[in-house]
Amino acid sequence: MSFWTAFDADALIYAADFGNRLGTRVRALFEDAEPSDFVGFGSVLLLTEVLAKPLRVNPSSAEAASLMEMVSRLTLRPLDESTARTALDLAMSYGLRPADAAHLATAIEAGADRFLTNNRKDFPKTITEIEIVYPEDL
Repeated sequence: MSFWTAFDADALIYAADFGNRLGTRVRALFEDAEPSDFVGFGSVLLLTEVLAKPLRVNPSSAEAASLMEMVSRLTLRPLDESTARTALDLAMSYGLRPADAAHLATAIEAGADRFLTNNRKDFPKTITEIEIVYPEDL
């Protein structure tokens, strides 16, 4: 059974760390798919959250290359008015910070089956709008 997965920034950052055991599980989602295949969804906010620091520090690093490759295989969705309104509802319901609410809203608006994160504090499995999964659940 395949799932449409939406990604939180931390899940991609773990995946780019080849020494991180949880990252291995996330990276497998990309490695198990054909190189040209769409792997999941993400907010356009992933561009700055995931890529800004590695590209600033060392744009030719393996980490930057890995993150760029993963992000390029996601369908990045805009933070349009509908998504922003959903994010507002989620922020009010769950006490989420704006960026976290936007990532979760993007997953829901995209029709993803699950939201992959390692942020247990802000994304408990009690969230009802979408299945929350952590890397060790993969």
